[in-house]
Amino acid sequence: MTDERQGDRLWSALTALPRGSGVIVRHYSFPSAERRALIARVRRIAKARRLIMIVAGPAKLARAFGADGFHRRSAHRTPRDLLRTVAVHNEPELRLAKRLDADLVFLSPVFATDSHPDGTTLGRVRFGRLAAQSRIPVIALGGMNRRRARSLSGLGTYGWAAIGALTPKSGRS
Repeated sequence: MTDERQGDRLWSALTALPRGSGVIVRHYSFPSAERRALIARVRRIAKARRLIMIVAGPAKLARAFGADGFHRRSAHRTPRDLLRTVAVHNEPELRLAKRLDADLVFLSPVFATDSHPDGTTLGRVRFGRLAAQSRIPVIALGGMNRRRARSLSGLGTYGWAAIGALTPKSGRS
């Protein structure tokens, strides 16, 4: 997932992703023109590296950039030509994602995260319980890294996503 805090480290993170991975372009706080330029640049990299690109926001914006899907929790159903991903934090939101016919859910925060430092986390047990209830593939998010992702294997995860773990600060791994 992209985030304003990544700065120029975003570009090296994108080139390090394995083919077939995905990227959700967020950068919500950017002015419209700057965000559109960023989305276009990410799209060029995604196409060249065969990455799935999802744009956070309405389906119309995702279509305008040739994205593979959109990331948004809204009551509007959309045509099935785009993947739809949804953020989920609890059981009611998981039920909503099912009603929205989401293709993928990002269940978070599993662990403490820099994005929401004072937020309540799910932990392994609650994450596993919610993931087991989901008929939609579940991506673990929140404080994730490779080691923590491995610790969730067997709990119904389809994969994991991160911001900070993929764009570490200088000197961190």
